[in-house]
Amino acid sequence: MTANVAVETTPETPVWNDPSHPVSARVDALIGVMTLEEKIAQLYGVWVGASANGGEVAPHQHDMEEAVDLDALLPAGLGQLTRPFGTAPVDPALGALSLLRTQSRITSANRFGIPAVAHEECLAGFAAWGATAYPVPLSWGATFDPDVVRRMAAAIGRDMRAVGVHQGLAPVLDVVRDARWGRVEETIGEDPYLVGTIGTAYVRGLESAGIVATLKHFVGYSASRAGRNLAPSSVGPRERADVLLPPFEMAIREGGARSVMHAYTDIDGMPAAADESLLTGLLRDTWGFDGTVVADYFGIAFLKTLHGIAGDFADAAGAALQAGVDVELPTVKTFGAPLVDAVTDGRVPESVIDRALRRVLTQKAELGLLDRDWNPLPPAFDGADLDDPESLRGTIDLDGPENRQLAREIAEKAVVLLTNDGTLPLDRPRRIALVGPNADEAAAVLGCYSFPQHVGVKYPDMPVGIELPSLRDSLTAEFPDAEITVVRGTGIDDGDLTGIAEAVATARDADIVVVALGDRAGLFGRGTSGEGCDAESLALPGAQQQLLDAILDSGTPVVTVLLAGRPYALGRAVADSAAIVQSFFPGVAGTRAIAGVLSGRTAPSGRLPVSVPKSAGSQPTTYLGAPLAQASEVSNIDPTPAFGFGHGLTYTTFAWSDLVVDAGQAPTDGEFTASLTVRNTGDRTGTEVVQLYLHDPVASVVQPVQRLVGYTRLDLEPGEERRVRVTVPADVASFTGREGHRIVEPGDLELRLAASSTDARLSATVTLTGPVRRVDHTRRFHAEFSHGA
Repeated sequence: MTANVAVETTPETPVWNDPSHPVSARVDALIGVMTLEEKIAQLYGVWVGASANGGEVAPHQHDMEEAVDLDALLPAGLGQLTRPFGTAPVDPALGALSLLRTQSRITSANRFGIPAVAHEECLAGFAAWGATAYPVPLSWGATFDPDVVRRMAAAIGRDMRAVGVHQGLAPVLDVVRDARWGRVEETIGEDPYLVGTIGTAYVRGLESAGIVATLKHFVGYSASRAGRNLAPSSVGPRERADVLLPPFEMAIREGGARSVMHAYTDIDGMPAAADESLLTGLLRDTWGFDGTVVADYFGIAFLKTLHGIAGDFADAAGAALQAGVDVELPTVKTFGAPLVDAVTDGRVPESVIDRALRRVLTQKAELGLLDRDWNPLPPAFDGADLDDPESLRGTIDLDGPENRQLAREIAEKAVVLLTNDGTLPLDRPRRIALVGPNADEAAAVLGCYSFPQHVGVKYPDMPVGIELPSLRDSLTAEFPDAEITVVRGTGIDDGDLTGIAEAVATARDADIVVVALGDRAGLFGRGTSGEGCDAESLALPGAQQQLLDAILDSGTPVVTVLLAGRPYALGRAVADSAAIVQSFFPGVAGTRAIAGVLSGRTAPSGRLPVSVPKSAGSQPTTYLGAPLAQASEVSNIDPTPAFGFGHGLTYTTFAWSDLVVDAGQAPTDGEFTASLTVRNTGDRTGTEVVQLYLHDPVASVVQPVQRLVGYTRLDLEPGEERRVRVTVPADVASFTGREGHRIVEPGDLELRLAASSTDARLSATVTLTGPVRRVDHTRRFHAEFSHGA
């Protein structure tokens, strides 16, 4: 078959197909000759599934949409193809061929030969059958390592680009406000600076591969009441500005993200999808964002069906367009015939159609999709015989050795050692009792948006497509001389107590017990973690706490291992476990990473991106609390965590010393410079994460007791020391003042150099002088670290 379906050229190639012209001129020329129907067709997508035999994609039927007639739609054009790889299991090569053939059909059907943008989920890897399932974003946060996340995102982007995908729906930049929320696993953590730096690194990686990164969910989704999915958000303007928005500011300004997805939520009665002050006033007019705003799936229709601010789908479409939404996803519902009618009868001005269209076509031009020589042939098919689909099967590897190595590096850096009485690393145990619902469950490493858990569960007869060793498999490989006995004890959430007695008996006969607990990822109630899988409390699901308590009474040392999507209260295990190892859905290499930490082959270096609660019912709370959010004598509820944000142990010890601040004063537009020495005082190589927290004792509005403003990882050999220097701009002390503007105030500040939010090692008081200074989104975001011998 021929792969070249570019628009036929004449001696006078249309301006829009000629890349020698400025993009703006090309887009204006194209808009000028399009009909209303052709314009609107570029503003919606169709949800499709790739063909398993390489044929054209077929529309995906969903219970929230009507059937789509592609033959009727395509003559007007098509803006997007929704998840051709992420809808059903399909061999990657045949999926790429299916997408290629579909793009040929799309370009042939419309007057201008405009292809569709193909988008996919990529939250924990390319969500396609056979693609590497990386650790979930909460594990990215646990690494405190933006560089490894950037490299992972670049690898994900290359795989997507290789098969013809253009846009990825990630990263999630929601800041955790209530750990009961089911989508905590999709977030990077509870601190906006950590979320911003790690999320920006992901954006840089994805964009470096030519994939349009999509920031979500803009904004306030994670602040829903009681941690319920798609519930109203009770967020004041100051919390929105100082906690929820900074990661988006950073990822746009420093990461170069080219797309933003609106949130489902409403704040103070205003749904994000209809909030012009947010999507146009702030995002575009103030921040200068010039990319596309896409709808969260069905989010425009929800303006009618859930929010009740639109009387029909035409009103919903008009409200979203006026607010600044450019593309309806996942499929055409409000931007089709209802919008055409609304423009025709004058309810919606055509100018808002043209405004959105200009952004969409500009992005297509920048992707090369309007060029006269555009070719749908993806890089992976260079030299392939496209006329023999079966010869292509198995020729595209989306889970190659480089991917696996990256997944392993992130998983190892993300494992957090919470406690250890010296039992770890294990010293060649002879008998290991491996107990718990995640002991022999291969999928325990996967998050809700991994392909096997998101889509594969609907196809039980289809192989999972990737190697997923269970913890049993990995411990057997790690301790080949040990006798390992596995007992499930109880399920994740079935409440079954009948297996606990056998588990206790097995524990008593062992030298060490490894108890593997946690979550099962799923969608809308099918799991204990994931979208729509919210928790009433942060008690371990089902009967897992009863199992854990019974094993702790066995008399055998217990290593508690968590494979989970959120932090859980662990009750007496905090004090009684010999060690606690926390992981957050660590991906394909996750159980090997855990086994390596247990044996000592790998030194633990992860740090908590979210606090681990002491009490199951003390939510919502994060370490960012103001003074009134701390424990007090006037409330019987103590929100103090068992393990604070940033906590994590190693197999060595570190000494921090010799803090020097170059000058104790600086103007409100200046900076401070401090330095300290960190020395590995143990006998093993280890990693220390130096975290800088800011405490503002007196401010014109209430501030968190402390907040993270910088961090750096140090890998040190035994006896090695490093001089660490940090430059702290006054801008990082900014906050939203009484008048609603971001300001830097004069006065004293405390710089806390800490191993975690609950373990400050060194501190110094410095003073900002001069007038109150107003800053904006162009402020300096970072305390900059450097270190040498």
